[in-house]
Amino acid sequence: MSRDGRITGILSAVARGELSPEAAEKELGKFEVRYLDPFAVLDAGRASRKGVPEIVYAAGKPPRQTSAICAEILRAHDRVLVSAASPEHEERIRHDLPDTPLRRAGRALVVGDGEPEPTGGRVAAISAGTSDIPVLEEAVAVAREMGVAVKTFNDVGVAGIHRLAGPLEDIERLDPDCVIVAAGMEGALPSVVSALVSVPVVGLPTSTGYGLGGDGTAAIMSMLQSCSPGLSVVNVDNGVGAGVVAAMIANRAARRSRR
Repeated sequence: MSRDGRITGILSAVARGELSPEAAEKELGKFEVRYLDPFAVLDAGRASRKGVPEIVYAAGKPPRQTSAICAEILRAHDRVLVSAASPEHEERIRHDLPDTPLRRAGRALVVGDGEPEPTGGRVAAISAGTSDIPVLEEAVAVAREMGVAVKTFNDVGVAGIHRLAGPLEDIERLDPDCVIVAAGMEGALPSVVSALVSVPVVGLPTSTGYGLGGDGTAAIMSMLQSCSPGLSVVNVDNGVGAGVVAAMIANRAARRSRR
């Protein structure tokens, strides 16, 4: 069915008394787009449609455009996430939106005030080394913006595998719906964690390492070739993708537990 057909169907349902005006407004919002000529078309209905907010990917965008997109999103939402933001992006947003709170979350920026409504979903987030933390923090920021409670454990990679024992006990007590594991170098930690927990694991390869394969190639190939069941993998440094997948799993589990 076309977009116009869906809108006509919603309005017809209101006319027949089968749908309340409030419910119709929510349904129509799922298809909303906003035009920021000449360079952007914003998916304003994504949060209503998927539970995933519009996220601004800053890499490759001039700081001025990134700031303008943030300002437009903030007209309708309390916060906006900016992924892969450089110091220049951050400086321009602070300049253009001087009264708007802004904080850095690893590679991402959280622009705006307040906190998302908790959904009851739970995620554990693990970094193999401290160099992986900026990418993991981006994933954590996305998951939290989707209402998920996240507990983070850092620097527990396979170079000192005994460091993982304590976090695994904490994770068992937390009983998360999903686990994100960020790792560079040879990318072994997600396979290890996936073998030891009973929930889905999202492997997040990072571009951390030496020489050949150190751009994340070795890490992602290791994760993709894992024989550990229950491990899915996003692309190198894709903190947004990891955060979204983990939060969608957690929020789905939370909704089903309330039924």
